Amino acid sequence: MAKDFTKRAEDYSKWYNDLVVKADLAENSGVRGCMVIKPYGFAIWEKMQAELDKMFKATGHVNAYFPLFIPKSYLSKEADHVEGFAKECAVVTHYRLKNSEDGKGVEVDPKAKLEEELIVRPTSETIIWDTYKGWIQSYRDLPILVNQWANVVRWEMRTRLFLRTAEFLWQEGHTAHATRKEAIQETEQMINIYATFAEKFMAMPVIQGLKSANERFAGALETYCIEALMQDGKALQAGTSHFLGQNFAKAFDVKFANKEGNLEYVWATSWGVSTRLMGALIMTHSDDNGLVLPPKLAPFQVVIVPIYKGEEQLAQISEEALKIKADLEDKGVSVKFDKRDTHKPGWKFAEYEFKGVPVRIAIGPRDLENGTVEVARRDTLEKETLQVSDLGNKISNLLEQIQENLYQKAATFRDDNTHHANNWEDFKELIANDAGFVYAHWDGTSETEQKIKEETKATIRCIPINNKLKKGSCIYSGNSSTQKVLFAKSY
Repeated sequence: MAKDFTKRAEDYSKWYNDLVVKADLAENSGVRGCMVIKPYGFAIWEKMQAELDKMFKATGHVNAYFPLFIPKSYLSKEADHVEGFAKECAVVTHYRLKNSEDGKGVEVDPKAKLEEELIVRPTSETIIWDTYKGWIQSYRDLPILVNQWANVVRWEMRTRLFLRTAEFLWQEGHTAHATRKEAIQETEQMINIYATFAEKFMAMPVIQGLKSANERFAGALETYCIEALMQDGKALQAGTSHFLGQNFAKAFDVKFANKEGNLEYVWATSWGVSTRLMGALIMTHSDDNGLVLPPKLAPFQVVIVPIYKGEEQLAQISEEALKIKADLEDKGVSVKFDKRDTHKPGWKFAEYEFKGVPVRIAIGPRDLENGTVEVARRDTLEKETLQVSDLGNKISNLLEQIQENLYQKAATFRDDNTHHANNWEDFKELIANDAGFVYAHWDGTSETEQKIKEETKATIRCIPINNKLKKGSCIYSGNSSTQKVLFAKSY
């Protein structure tokens, strides 16, 4: 697998694309801009999905499902929303095909034109708030805490597997509240959940903050985000949570009777993460030897590879390997025992190293005699010989060490590639060199933000939530600024 594998320093973009394909995560499909997520890649996504779903449900959320198609008129009701998504929408205009006159295929039946075009959902605020109108009459109906796992379509012209595709998988939460305070608390709670997931499960350090008005979600009053730094010095938005105010409630006339019997508009939030997290996971940890996976999200955490000659040795080794497998599984470790006779052990070692399996155990005839196994860890590529006795506890501890090591390595990389620019020339140089995160003063105007983007391709990734306010001068305009914000080039 590693043969002819592009190195990061040679061509980072090609390295990423090669890795996604060679590690059996995904591939391009016959539909331009869409991908096939292969079983190994989907197993990682399922792990992400399962952990996030637990976190959502632990905070009172429930899952539902809403239609894929949205009437065009719905999207027109919230002006900022339609403006934000209009250029990305796929539109259904007809509902039937017919055989072509030359008999060589099918064509759209012109008589089957829809009375109203349908939009393939780019996001579900409009269809959900039209639905909520029928669910909400009184304060007793609130809050509504709903999430859906779904696919969406945004017609991207330049696509890259996982990072930006025309169709992608995600979850989108849509909640309704009686007060502004409750909705803001919900928005903040969910971005905290995303940050916890990124750091505890993905081993990916993130910075929490607010988006600028230019970068805010279309139709939101505030957008909270988590930003991560990839190994090429570019930022990746890894999750967003939006305080929608009463915009969608007003657009769809969703009111409730409060405790005093007065009608009020409902307060709303929405929040989501997508299969873009797969790209973030790959680019945060992987190396020139292939994929590196944190144990908490690996499809299987340990692979056992037998080294043998002949069926008799395989039978003896398999008996011991299955005991080890059972012991590890009793301790909550996921294990694969690979006794395929179609590939040699060396080939399997290379395969599992490339696919990022956190721990590899090799066991041969001599190991049987000595009561030992060889253990290799993917993050450092170090090997050691361990006694089979108490192996379960040792592997459990090793997996924890790998998880922590990956986080610390990523955090160190981020810290080493975080800079402060106090003047325009330094800022331009840092951005031009893809130096990573750059903190700099900004005067708070959209005009300055746009000028900086036009001249450097850097955007304001976020206005950090926990940033200590310190007055200064905008690096571009020289006007007064209340705090530094986070800039970077991004995906």
